[in-house]
Amino acid sequence: MKKTIRIASLALAVAAAALGCTAQADQVTDKLKATLQARLGSDAPIKSVTKAPVAGLYEVNLGTQIIYSDASGDYVLLGDLVDTKTHKNMTEARLADLNRIDFASLPFANAIKVVKGNGARKIAVFSDPNCPYCKRLETTLQSVDNVTVYTFLYPVLTPDSTVKSKAIWCAADRAKSWESWMIDHHAPTNAANCDTTALDKNLELGRGMNVTGTPTIFFADGRRLPGAVSADQLNQALASTK
Repeated sequence: MKKTIRIASLALAVAAAALGCTAQADQVTDKLKATLQARLGSDAPIKSVTKAPVAGLYEVNLGTQIIYSDASGDYVLLGDLVDTKTHKNMTEARLADLNRIDFASLPFANAIKVVKGNGARKIAVFSDPNCPYCKRLETTLQSVDNVTVYTFLYPVLTPDSTVKSKAIWCAADRAKSWESWMIDHHAPTNAANCDTTALDKNLELGRGMNVTGTPTIFFADGRRLPGAVSADQLNQALASTK
């Protein structure tokens, strides 16, 4: 019985110590966050501060960017942290993980849906109709099969982007109008006389998800891939989606 009591007491002591370490760590990161926020100002809102893989270094999450700080907040490092053993960009991987989304919760009714092949694989793309990289991605998608593409019109480049987005959204066949413009360069000629509040919602959604450029691709597991990637890169990313 005494042995049982001693084991139970030891377990409680270990748990208490762990809680104490966690509380202490929280105090350090909370203080560092407050210090850095005061020094960096409101233009750089800090989402979180955690320990970095390097001793004495802290990861500061700004949402669209990760920077690193010492424990006192006196110095910050701007740039990528790279694992020299694997050549993995730790900063890029961490930022992708922090910005992972719940794909299933996306408002697909506000997107243009195109099904290729059996459509088993799924991606969502935030795209501006006047973005040359978005047009390049659309050309690439022509050679990618068995995928469902949800395109969220995201007119952020020019006022004309909004004009074209509204016309495409109001077309009788949105998918055909979108591809006709992006692939064949035939501008939509129909009147934008329908309800286009979906575009406003897309802008709000994208900003909330830190979509800062077009195209931005999201996969079914919540990962994102910015830019006009090649068909090989896209297929590899789709194949690795869990």
